[in-house]
Amino acid sequence: MNEPPGARMRVGLTALTMAEYFRDVNEHDLLLFIDKIFRFVHAGSEVSALLGRMPYVVGYQPILNTEMGSLQERITSTKEGSITSIEAVYVPTDDLTDPAPATTFAHLDATTVLSRGLAAKSIYPAVDLLDSTSTML
Repeated sequence: MNEPPGARMRVGLTALTMAEYFRDVNEHDLLLFIDKIFRFVHAGSEVSALLGRMPYVVGYQPILNTEMGSLQERITSTKEGSITSIEAVYVPTDDLTDPAPATTFAHLDATTVLSRGLAAKSIYPAVDLLDSTSTML
């Protein structure tokens, strides 16, 4: 988190470019782990503020959907290979309707929601089955 926001925003796109190279040139199937996709969103918000753009809902950048789409839509299968991702999504104040996680969830095939309430009751794994979703079932 000590890097400038522009560099932090490019990290996810750079990792995805490397994955695309291995998929397309070397014809491999890849598993891409993204830890806290919220860092990408937060860095984009900081870059947007530095560029003088007016904040959108809850202070996020006005092009949040476009930026998230530019990352998420590149995680796909081609005839050469495939990229599958597992992403950790930070949900501010446990609000699933917050624009950052909601925009991310729109691009995912499945979500597994962990519940603080279940963990407080010592129920493990603390998976909230009612908030978790899958388009594959």
